[in-house]
Amino acid sequence: MVTTRTLKSDVLAAMTGAIIVLPQGVAFAMIAGLPPIYGLYTAMIPPIIAALFGSSWHLISGPTTTISLIVFATLSVLAEPGTMEYVNLAIVLAFIAGSFRLLMGLARFGTLVNFVSSSVVVGFTAGAALLIGISQLKHVLGLKMPNGLAFHDTVGYIITHFTLINPWILLVAGLTMVIALVLKRWVKKVPPFLTGMVVASVVTYFLGAADKGIPLVGQMPAHLPPFRVPDLTLANITKLGSSGFAIALLGLIEATAIGRSIALRSQQRLDSNQEFIGQGLAYIVGSFFSCYPGSGSFTRSGVNFDAGAKTPLAAVFASLMLILIVLFIAPLSAYLPIAAMGGVILIVAYNLINFQEIKKVIRASGSEATVLIATFLATLFFELEFAIYIGIFLSLFFYLRRTSKPHIAIMAPDQKDVRHHFLNTERQDHIAQCPQLKVVRIDGSLFYGAIDHIEGFFEALRDEGTHRVLLLADGINFVDLAGAEWLLHESERLRSRGGDLYITGMKIVAQDILFRSGIKEQIGTDHFFSTKKQALAAIYPLLDPARCEQCTARIFWECQQDDRLPVVEQPNEMIARD
Repeated sequence: MVTTRTLKSDVLAAMTGAIIVLPQGVAFAMIAGLPPIYGLYTAMIPPIIAALFGSSWHLISGPTTTISLIVFATLSVLAEPGTMEYVNLAIVLAFIAGSFRLLMGLARFGTLVNFVSSSVVVGFTAGAALLIGISQLKHVLGLKMPNGLAFHDTVGYIITHFTLINPWILLVAGLTMVIALVLKRWVKKVPPFLTGMVVASVVTYFLGAADKGIPLVGQMPAHLPPFRVPDLTLANITKLGSSGFAIALLGLIEATAIGRSIALRSQQRLDSNQEFIGQGLAYIVGSFFSCYPGSGSFTRSGVNFDAGAKTPLAAVFASLMLILIVLFIAPLSAYLPIAAMGGVILIVAYNLINFQEIKKVIRASGSEATVLIATFLATLFFELEFAIYIGIFLSLFFYLRRTSKPHIAIMAPDQKDVRHHFLNTERQDHIAQCPQLKVVRIDGSLFYGAIDHIEGFFEALRDEGTHRVLLLADGINFVDLAGAEWLLHESERLRSRGGDLYITGMKIVAQDILFRSGIKEQIGTDHFFSTKKQALAAIYPLLDPARCEQCTARIFWECQQDDRLPVVEQPNEMIARD
């Protein structure tokens, strides 16, 4: 709800956001291979549309490092960066990515981003950050490198041309970085990047840019984003379609991840589908105003929330203020050295690498570490959109491999425990088993992908002479038709050997397919029990009494209460049972 109080908070937050986005917009456009003004255009129009049609109160859209890098990687092989042909392709790419996002939102594919694991995002971001840093070294070192070099070629070029470094350009970049890092560490109230670039511009002016060979950004046009219809030819759509989808997907991952993280702090419920629609419309409309693809910004969204924004109007006000700033301050960009922006981008790239999360993933899980490292390497040596696909594929592969091998254990009651808890016999050597009844627990889904693994386990039981099995099914969350049919076939196999299959504790939701297919009736509704107590009470009378007389284990409460059997000393008196 908009009130006078929220308007005041939104205006103050917008002022901070507009100042921050000025150097960022210029730097991100540079990463994307575009003239600096296009980064500011992208920070003007899309945030307004995304704020009005999205669901987050605090998410700020616009140019981002990762998306800018993908734009550069995609287009630098198709056109010369900075040329009008390159700009036109970037605008078409914005329209395509926006269209994919809108379609996914309308189709309610908001849950699609859940299939991209955090390991993929962390690995991809780290790889993209390294590519960003490497791509800026030519501006920081003053090397004239060919465009479109691969990662290893870029590194090789820098090593072989190290003697051609311009020390004055390196000085300007280093000065910018030192000032920005010092201010960010010790003087938090002063904008570090903006201050660093201003100081570098002043120093460059007195050094003499032309005399020292220090290239400048040049004057940016001081006008509003021009209206232009994207060049939507079939050829452009065909060659940019795959990259457009990758940008759409990654952008949505960024936007929803940022929106969710801030929503947790603001107690807001985020609608992923509506956010997809807002992001899609933002870049479809933006493509008609010279904008290139972007997404939600980690930095500006966090600053927007921390600065006290209350409603999406803060994003609208920030864009309007940025327009005013560009109209009056754009001429000053003529004095901004490219090396200063390169230094800022190096810091941004380094901060993108989440070293703490990388360490945690590597320590916690081998499969997740594999996904992270593979995505990271694929980002460096393949096209970026394929790096995302590789990461997603590996994540799904490891997930399916885990779910296809649910944990299966033979259980038995612990006679040393007065509560008679059932424990895994493989982990507890002192626990005896019943020679006539195996109690088996499955934790996982009983679906087509897991049948082979489960069948192998039960086949081994049958080979050992097991004829009766009590399945503890409270750990089974899902059963598909293949799983239901396996239960029926297993019960039939055991019955053909004079035994049977009994099931206890299966959740009602997991029994849905058993009800609908009629398989529960085929197995026998009297073979399904709510508790182990009920199951064992029904099964015990069916066991061979002659074998029970010879058995000294007496692990079940029912065995110990049977007056027909000779007395066997037990470790503890059972006063309770499950």
